[in-house]
Amino acid sequence: DMGRQIRKSKGKTMKPNFFVFCEGESEVAYISHLRSQYRAPIQIIPRKSDSNISVRYIKNCKREYIATENDKTFLMFDLDVDRMLEHLQSIPDAVLLVSNPCVELWYLLHFEECHVKLTQNACIKKLKRHLEHYTKGTLALNEKQQLSEKTSKATARAKMLETYNNPSTTIYKMIELLESL
Repeated sequence: DMGRQIRKSKGKTMKPNFFVFCEGESEVAYISHLRSQYRAPIQIIPRKSDSNISVRYIKNCKREYIATENDKTFLMFDLDVDRMLEHLQSIPDAVLLVSNPCVELWYLLHFEECHVKLTQNACIKKLKRHLEHYTKGTLALNEKQQLSEKTSKATARAKMLETYNNPSTTIYKMIELLESL
């Protein structure tokens, strides 16, 4: 009956928080775009000093939020910094959203395959063939639309790459989790 249903839905679990720790404006711009696209409870925690991200820092940041048992922690960083990967892998229970050399590789994979080692500059240069007005740290509306339309292509291309090598990115892991919600 009706009464039982209402009671049941009251105990409905909250949507899990997705905590995204990242370094720069480009990451913030992209994750904000995902947050509005999926209407998901994503908390973006950017910071400039990236290499000392730590378990303690993560715990402190999460204190302000009401925890759910399915909360997830994501670390979104570029791997062009020395020893960055080892450092991130030392943090337990975190999903690594890492790009080598940079987040722009993930954008580039929306438009073309990429198998050759790249510098950050080369990556951005290639990207500008597709998004000619691309500026690091911002995403224009038409850029967001193009990225949204081609996400599944980018994911397929990213999965063909050797994880953590240059070129590679694991940003698709977050998209897959958002899709599954």
